[in-house]
Amino acid sequence: MIHRCILVDEQDNVVGHESKYNCHLMEKIESENLLHRAFSVFLFNSKFELLLQQRSATKVTFPLVWTNTCCSHPLYRESELIQENYLGVRNAAQRKLLDELGIPAEDVPVDQFTPLGRMLYKAPSDGKWGEHELDYLLFIVRDVKLQPNPDEVADVKYVNREQLKELISKADAGKEGLKLSPWFRLVVDNFLMGWWDHVEKGTLNEAVDMETIHKLK
Repeated sequence: MIHRCILVDEQDNVVGHESKYNCHLMEKIESENLLHRAFSVFLFNSKFELLLQQRSATKVTFPLVWTNTCCSHPLYRESELIQENYLGVRNAAQRKLLDELGIPAEDVPVDQFTPLGRMLYKAPSDGKWGEHELDYLLFIVRDVKLQPNPDEVADVKYVNREQLKELISKADAGKEGLKLSPWFRLVVDNFLMGWWDHVEKGTLNEAVDMETIHKLK
């Protein structure tokens, strides 16, 4: 089965669909300016620790790279195209949390995701593959059951702020072969610590800005 990603313009209007394969070919991204809709989930437990995953070695883009809880794409299908209340993206996030991390749907009800913002970025992975995404940033605070899928995920861990800062320092210094995904790094550098404050205070709704599409490099 060919998974078809949702193609959008830079204002996030749906303009068509394309195979996941083509959406990640740098040649296609550059020649046809293919931009697809994506999401990044940041899941915190009740201790306000953030769940990170290390992408599996078999991933086409950014294998063995550490990143936020889950990053993927809504598909070009009715349930994941719903614009109202960003329900399509929420449905996709719930689907992929089960697929990648074995988190049951009842642990992550779609109405518990808070879409905080959108960002647009482009990031080559190697010479052939890369990302060009309009990425919805979804936050959720829930204690969940985990059963990571080894085809998708090499490792997982919860981190507090200090542990995340330590991880970033190691990645910056090239220690232990640690690498962070470019989209995760963009969120860390531009938004995460301020939003983490809101997670801890229970005031996430105050941080919501779904009007702006942040163009980040």
